[in-house]
Amino acid sequence: MPIVKRTYKDQAIEHIYDLILNGTLSPGEQVKESWLAAEMGISRAPIREALKELITNGIVEYQPQVGNFITQLSPKEIVDAYTTRGVLEGYAVMTTYTQFSEDEIEELEDMTLLMEKYAKKDNRKKVVKIGDDFHSMLIGKSDNVQLLDYTVRLSQKLHIMFYKFWSRLYTPEEIGNRHKRIIDGLKSNDPVRIEQVVREHYTETGTKISKLQEN
Repeated sequence: MPIVKRTYKDQAIEHIYDLILNGTLSPGEQVKESWLAAEMGISRAPIREALKELITNGIVEYQPQVGNFITQLSPKEIVDAYTTRGVLEGYAVMTTYTQFSEDEIEELEDMTLLMEKYAKKDNRKKVVKIGDDFHSMLIGKSDNVQLLDYTVRLSQKLHIMFYKFWSRLYTPEEIGNRHKRIIDGLKSNDPVRIEQVVREHYTETGTKISKLQEN
């Protein structure tokens, strides 16, 4: 695996994350430093650093005297994570909605079309990536550093769940329409409506995924 520009630790984080997304590493499965180091052709030190960061973000959990494991969320933990993300993003957008220009709103609209397009092609990575760009743009005007930091941590966790279940959650058209509703809320210039539609966006998905996780 080529290592370019970014640190080994950053490359290791991305690699572990991709292994989770493509199903090579599953929730509850042990993550072995030696295996990852050999696969990437690097020392174990950056792997260890990467795992520490993923533990902080809730993607990996450390069990003393046993090792590191991919976090397995309970249905309640899934709902809690999505609800919390909705509260944070809803607040961020509600307090900054007047700062969005017409060009930025148009950019958000273009992203919804792209998400729907790639969903029809069953391109999960593109759907998740564009969705991440969409929501990052929504919260990006907030100057609350702690809010931004925590939403980034939650995003990784939520992406894994959405990536796994998205084809059983929504049709491509529904994926587009759900994000269009957020844009309509933004255009309404009604802070209460904006916050509510963002919260519902996350609560709905969290509830659906938690039920699928139970089965």
